Amino acid sequence: MTTFSDLDYVNKQQTQQNQELNLCADDYSLLTDLYQLTMAACYIGEGIEQRQASFELSVRRLPPNFGYLIAMGLAQALAYLEKFRFNSSQIAALQATGIFAGASDRFWSLLAEGKFTGDVWAVPEGTAVFANQPLLRVEAPLWQAQLVETYLLNTINYQTLIATKAARLRDVAGESATLLEFGTRRAFSPQASLWAARAALAGGLDSTSNVLAALQLGQKPSGTMAHALVMALSAVEGTEEQAFSAFHRYFPGAPLLIDTYDTIAAAQRLAAKVNSGEMQLTGVRLDSGDLITLSKQVRSLLPGVPIFASGDLDEWEIAKLKAAGAEIDGYGLGTRLVTGSPVNGVYKLVDIDGIPVMKQSSGKITYPGRKQIFRSLTGGKVKADKLGLLEESSLEEQALLQLVVQQGKRLQPPETVETIRQRTAASIASLPQQTRRLDRPIAVEVQISSALQQLIDKTRKRTAQAHQTHT
Repeated sequence: MTTFSDLDYVNKQQTQQNQELNLCADDYSLLTDLYQLTMAACYIGEGIEQRQASFELSVRRLPPNFGYLIAMGLAQALAYLEKFRFNSSQIAALQATGIFAGASDRFWSLLAEGKFTGDVWAVPEGTAVFANQPLLRVEAPLWQAQLVETYLLNTINYQTLIATKAARLRDVAGESATLLEFGTRRAFSPQASLWAARAALAGGLDSTSNVLAALQLGQKPSGTMAHALVMALSAVEGTEEQAFSAFHRYFPGAPLLIDTYDTIAAAQRLAAKVNSGEMQLTGVRLDSGDLITLSKQVRSLLPGVPIFASGDLDEWEIAKLKAAGAEIDGYGLGTRLVTGSPVNGVYKLVDIDGIPVMKQSSGKITYPGRKQIFRSLTGGKVKADKLGLLEESSLEEQALLQLVVQQGKRLQPPETVETIRQRTAASIASLPQQTRRLDRPIAVEVQISSALQQLIDKTRKRTAQAHQTHT
């Protein structure tokens, strides 16, 4: 029965009164593409919705100049699957659209009663992966496995991108550098800013300026100051020096931003305070200008003070700064960390009721069957990866995909950011140098097992014969 609250929800949607477009866990199931719901309705109408289906999430091609990816976003994907429900208000809103007028009554009853009951296999977060390797596989009744596609791709694609960029930044900057995530104001949405902060920390950065993300993750947020404070206090209280002193009274541990007016003059005045014992300075930040020259000049004036740099930096810029001998101890990373070339992950059906299937479109071929990634190491370094079938086994190789959800129940508690960060560091250290380099990296070779190749050939032949029969 539709209640008054249900109708109120529908009316709000129809009259576009909910302009905030905020996201909460109760709305997760509706955060999907329409065709997921229409396909599910079709499956139900055809009576195949309970057929066991396997979908794998992988990346066909790495982003330009990437030699690897760091898998990330699994924690949010599993939290989503745990909460996957449609409430009566959401069902009423879907019905009010009129789109599903031809759907069977069973479609609505399944939405009302259903939850995720399948299995999930995934590579642990922080694991290095390559093109055409499944980061995750969902094995569930067809209607469930289909409906969850959009959300899984959203969180895993984005967080994998950010974690990979963070890992590259750490690899280039070195272990001793302090790396701060400053990207909240440039992230694609408030939700994305939280995911970016998490992925950046798990990928190797030290801290984030995003207060909400830091507190939710049990971390301490980090930050400095903005030019606005320097300008405001300078205008009201008289000088830049007075602005620094005022801020330092309340936050003596925060680095000072010294490039609002004259960077070197500011450094000279601070040096006088430090040398006289009037001030203990924990750091200064440079946000503009010739960072190479300025950092060297500031270092000569403040030899024991850490120097941080920011301003549209990325791994390429950090590599240039280091090569030129810049005197920089840490970096604030924002725009180029939380944006950039997308990770174009796809989620494709590979098996239905034990029947292997594959997409054969030009440039978009997928491999059939439930698969496993087998990694071989020599001297602690990745030698090669083999993509094989799940039922294959190897004593000499490491199987990367692990069962993380069984019959809808998570098998292990969520990992901490620190644990994932350690795995990321170990993953990067295990990669060949040619895979880690920024300039024309070479990804680790991914071989196809003989069993998988036989299945590919068999599936192609079966598909071709089926098409000939029906033409």
